[in-house]
Amino acid sequence: MENTLLLIIVGLIIGTVGTLIGAGGGFILVPFLLFFYPQFEPETVTAISIAVVALNSISGSFAYARSGRIDYKAGVTFALYTIPGSILGVWTVKYIDQKTFNIIFGILLVVLSIYLFFKNRKVVAQKITQVTGKGYKHTKLTDKAGTTYEYSYKQSFGAIISVFVGYISPLLGIGGGIIHVPAMVNWLRFPVHIATATSHFILAVMATVSVITHAFSGTYSNNEIILTIVYLSLGVVPGAQLGAYFSHRIKSHIIIRALAVCLIIVGFRILFYKR
Repeated sequence: MENTLLLIIVGLIIGTVGTLIGAGGGFILVPFLLFFYPQFEPETVTAISIAVVALNSISGSFAYARSGRIDYKAGVTFALYTIPGSILGVWTVKYIDQKTFNIIFGILLVVLSIYLFFKNRKVVAQKITQVTGKGYKHTKLTDKAGTTYEYSYKQSFGAIISVFVGYISPLLGIGGGIIHVPAMVNWLRFPVHIATATSHFILAVMATVSVITHAFSGTYSNNEIILTIVYLSLGVVPGAQLGAYFSHRIKSHIIIRALAVCLIIVGFRILFYKR
């Protein structure tokens, strides 16, 4: 009973925080599983995490769709490029040992958090980021609150980033949003609120493909794994709705800074964790 309640609470936190910053919440769930379920192999940890990320991103995407902040054209394009990478990532994780897994995951989180924390806050707060030139796609989007966003991004660069995110997501079980959001904001020049919403939509597609791949490979055949996912989902689904609700009311630079702080704490905890 205690474990069930704990999983539901953790799921609620993952759903709320993950959706708020446009990530699937895997960066919270993976460390939790490593600490409290040491019997799980890396493949099992990532399989559980990516299933929860799929549920979180699907629930959050419905909420973001109602707000009108998803760029569907960019989302569909980038999601398609994540698919081959995500399939390859699922197969690669089978050959990574626990120690190597922790080191890769920890370093990734620390480096990304430092970059995000010290990045110029003026850049992430912009609603208009127009760029002209060959290969740039211009978009103008007005959300349900009446806020208009205008931005330009290089579609080919976004495709390359998406392939990498697709690969790294199931490999580490983190969903990929913690990479996709800062990449979309700082390199592709998406406004933060559009990036978080669109990233969640991309995650919904990418994570679902990863879950299907895991299912075909037999990863979800264990009852303990299924029950863990079910209990986490009881918190994740309503948590995603909360995260989307609060995202409308929090300033862009605060979202990015909060993401950075979460990442560096978890990153160092993973790096110095010993079984």
